[in-house]
Amino acid sequence: MIVDTHLHIVDQDALRYPWLAEAGPLNRNASYAEYAREAKRLGITATVHMEVDVAESDIEAETDNVIKVAARPGSLLVGAIAACRPEEQGFAAYLERIREKDIVKGFRRVLHVMPDDLSESPLFRENIQRLAGTGLTFDIVTKPHQLPIVAKLVDLAPDVQFVLDHCGVPDIKGEAYAPWAANMTEITRRPNLVGKLSGIIAYADTETWTVDTIRPYAEHTISSFGFDRMIWGSDWPVCTLAGSLSTWVAATHALLEGASKEEKAKLLSGNAIRLWDLKV
Repeated sequence: MIVDTHLHIVDQDALRYPWLAEAGPLNRNASYAEYAREAKRLGITATVHMEVDVAESDIEAETDNVIKVAARPGSLLVGAIAACRPEEQGFAAYLERIREKDIVKGFRRVLHVMPDDLSESPLFRENIQRLAGTGLTFDIVTKPHQLPIVAKLVDLAPDVQFVLDHCGVPDIKGEAYAPWAANMTEITRRPNLVGKLSGIIAYADTETWTVDTIRPYAEHTISSFGFDRMIWGSDWPVCTLAGSLSTWVAATHALLEGASKEEKAKLLSGNAIRLWDLKV
């Protein structure tokens, strides 16, 4: 069983995605149906939708769209990570509204393309602390140099469960291993942070990467978090920049070749099911 915790659905007919104008081959619709055809052949039995940084006015509409997809007969969708704006006064009211939607399992605010000090504002931190006791998680996508900033946020909200996307977004193509690894070693000491094995093939040279190219980054992430605190995600359709969904699943199996059956089960499905109490 594989639980994919990082599916992006892009529907430009219904929602606006300002960032896609500069996203090259990603500037297209990426439908659930396209994803599901391949995912079901690969043993993916459930998936969690990850917000796609839609226009702020479309945030709640994106969640409503995901609810409709999840309601289709045989849908793999069992959860959603919704977009949010913790830096704004309206977050508290938004949190109360979104909690009424059972499919929402957590939130994400894209940070890697935002100023470093966004997550350091008092209001941002106060609003993140509102998640304590709700059962809702907070996904973090950040660049390696921002990991110390993220560590401060995680420390200030010890009762909130955080998820670090894409192994901390290492610069694999630039071979910037050492500073990333040092920051990862430090940040993973926090027990309220879970790591996600996802996205890394897009940070390598998308034409020439091999399993050996990405192995040091995957192995350091897994060894730092441990198999009890790792989940898996496809980052589809972003992963198609460096191959396909099938390519990334095959690479994952190669990366986990030396792990035990129990360790693989935790990373590929068990931890995600437990983290969000998913019904699969």
